[in-house]
Amino acid sequence: MTKYMISFPSGAMQFAPEEFDDVVRESHEVIREAKAAGVYVFGGGVNEEVPPVRVSADGTVTPGHYPQTGDLFGGYTIIEAPTRADAESWAARIAAACRCPQELREFGYDPES
Repeated sequence: MTKYMISFPSGAMQFAPEEFDDVVRESHEVIREAKAAGVYVFGGGVNEEVPPVRVSADGTVTPGHYPQTGDLFGGYTIIEAPTRADAESWAARIAAACRCPQELREFGYDPES
């Protein structure tokens, strides 16, 4: 099966403050369903309070992200699905729960991972 990343940037979620509990409940429910279906691999959000660094092969640590990439913040879910259509279906369910469109990316196959 192919692994997919479903993600959205910080600030993309649009809902009224009184909907917060519903968003949390619905998004957790989708994740529980993905786990029960056996497609869930990993999920979480980037800790925006910890600044990124780049680590070179010699161990040198340089503050910041790659200049050509921009900030990488938001929520991420990794799933393993039999078809792209299945991955799109899970992305749609997450989009509904999180109240924002999701970006879907396919990981390249690596027999060692």
